Amino acid sequence: MPELPEVETVRRSLARHVIGREIMAVRVFLPRLVKWPEPDLFAARLTGRTIREIDRTGKYLRLRLDDTTEFIVHLKMTGELMFADNGVPEDMGFVRAEVRFADGAALFFGDARTLGALYALRPEELPRLASMMAMGPEPLTEAFSTAYLGDIARGRRAKIKSFLLNQKYVGGLGNIYADEALFRAGLHPERLASSLSPAEVKRLHAAVNEVIREGIEDGGTTIRNYRDGEGHVGLHQDKLRVYQRTGAPCLACGTPIQRVLIGGRGTHYCPKCQK
Repeated sequence: MPELPEVETVRRSLARHVIGREIMAVRVFLPRLVKWPEPDLFAARLTGRTIREIDRTGKYLRLRLDDTTEFIVHLKMTGELMFADNGVPEDMGFVRAEVRFADGAALFFGDARTLGALYALRPEELPRLASMMAMGPEPLTEAFSTAYLGDIARGRRAKIKSFLLNQKYVGGLGNIYADEALFRAGLHPERLASSLSPAEVKRLHAAVNEVIREGIEDGGTTIRNYRDGEGHVGLHQDKLRVYQRTGAPCLACGTPIQRVLIGGRGTHYCPKCQK
């Protein structure tokens, strides 16, 4: 699933193209991906409007229109949002919706596994997206401080890996970057969040910010089909130290990387560096 660095990369790549463009027509080819309102009204709310801003909350992309409506996209596992100046979805399979602009360009939403979600919400309807509205502070923000992380971890009986994936605590963090941050901080993923010492909290805070910053700088991580809004793949997969390296030697000590399930999520770690 695209995580904060991937979604932020998509946001930045689309901002260069879609801001200021007027939506001429909207077609939805798989109506069940539209979660609110019903598909015809969804299309009507977008048609004739101009995109004024493109923002992001966690893993949600938020395209703000000139009448205060928000066109919100969650890519989920295999979603792609791609701009085409010529109006043709080149190299994109499984197109599920398209947004046509007045100048002939287009924005396409593709999704192989059809798990994505599309919304057109008025300001008063935003509480319908409870998970977005309740999102915790994001890495690289002032609100995501060492003090905040220590306070929120204190008393939490969840394993630290599951704790990091809870969007109520840390917004936008997902499986890839949680594994990488725990490795960098030298913390075993099955430790309880409440067991972290102040020094360990400080290391974890720094590690989370570092891996997220590097992921953004590298244009995200492409494991399978992730691409940004211009069709470019990410580069950060070449720098992963533990994620999906099961059995490979640890780049720090040579010990084989192990994989366990924590909260139903595949988790990768070095048993020597993360005791």
